[in-house]
Amino acid sequence: MRIDTFKIEEWMNRYCPSAKYDLTTTCIEPLSIRDLLSICEEESPFEVLDTKLTYGDIHGSQRLKNAIQSLYSTTQNITVTHGAIGANQLVFESLLEKSDDVLSIVPTYQQHYSIPKALGANVKLLFLNEENKWLPNLKELENNLTRRTKLICLNNPNNPTGAVIPDEMLERIVEIAKSNNSWILSDEVYRGLNMYGNPYSKSIADMYEKGISVGSMSKTYSLPGLRVGWVCARKDLINEINKHREYNTISVSILDDYFSALALENRDSIARRNFRIMKEGLGILSDWLNEEIYIKANLPTGGTTTLLRYKKEIPSQTLCRDLQYKTGVALLPGENMEMEGTVRVGFCCGAETLKTGLKLFSKYLRTI
Repeated sequence: MRIDTFKIEEWMNRYCPSAKYDLTTTCIEPLSIRDLLSICEEESPFEVLDTKLTYGDIHGSQRLKNAIQSLYSTTQNITVTHGAIGANQLVFESLLEKSDDVLSIVPTYQQHYSIPKALGANVKLLFLNEENKWLPNLKELENNLTRRTKLICLNNPNNPTGAVIPDEMLERIVEIAKSNNSWILSDEVYRGLNMYGNPYSKSIADMYEKGISVGSMSKTYSLPGLRVGWVCARKDLINEINKHREYNTISVSILDDYFSALALENRDSIARRNFRIMKEGLGILSDWLNEEIYIKANLPTGGTTTLLRYKKEIPSQTLCRDLQYKTGVALLPGENMEMEGTVRVGFCCGAETLKTGLKLFSKYLRTI
């Protein structure tokens, strides 16, 4: 199977390790095992030492599945995966066939259009724009569906823009999908990080029989190193996913399963810690945007990133390479997300890193 180069991951693998001020990160300062055990005070830190390193429960332990179930308002069919990246791939491989139509709302994670394309699906991109606060235009969404549109892909809250689709708009998207008999894949790895109102948007799996929810421990729970994600969907689709899953996963690490369950059982404590970091980072970003004349942006309403449009005539990859070479500041170029003329910044990387990185970026913009 031929597939396009994963432009985001290739760029980050090449440039982030050497960055002095890494503003590409999409996670909220990751927790250490010691941090996690400290947050979960009732848990004995020695309990895990007696865990035998077997394969564990193939589709995820019941303890972990119960913890994941608590994130949803209706009873879910759940399978545990190797991160959200594994979850998304399994959904596409299990659901799509050649000549299916797929509509992907972009910018988004490249998996949502490159894997369907590689599988032989006909992929159409629906672009978000700043003027609409990076929210989908529902009339355009409806007009871009065909009778063969098997799947609509969205990311909520959105990476890279930080936009949150309001629940009432999600309900309208469900109505549109239902009238066309289309599935919806909602990549919800930032769910729980809404900055206004309820931190948790409605999940598409709670709203629609053909809704597929993908989640992860990486973003909302600051545990990207656990490499645990999940899919919630209709039972027949989960059964098909598990059939494919047996060829590439067997099980996630029994230690990853254990720590993920522990974290989800104590998610309120993790949330208090993470919202402090988010609020501080958002304040720094907001103050900087108020002063920076060469940048246009909508402040994010959720997630950990935002998209900045710069007022300079320079390709985004050239800008990011030159910026890092001269200042040590790493940003992600918009070209890697089909959004030339922009860069993505993560604002939950730590206050001093963010302050210094943005200050150096401002100085750089005045030299080009």
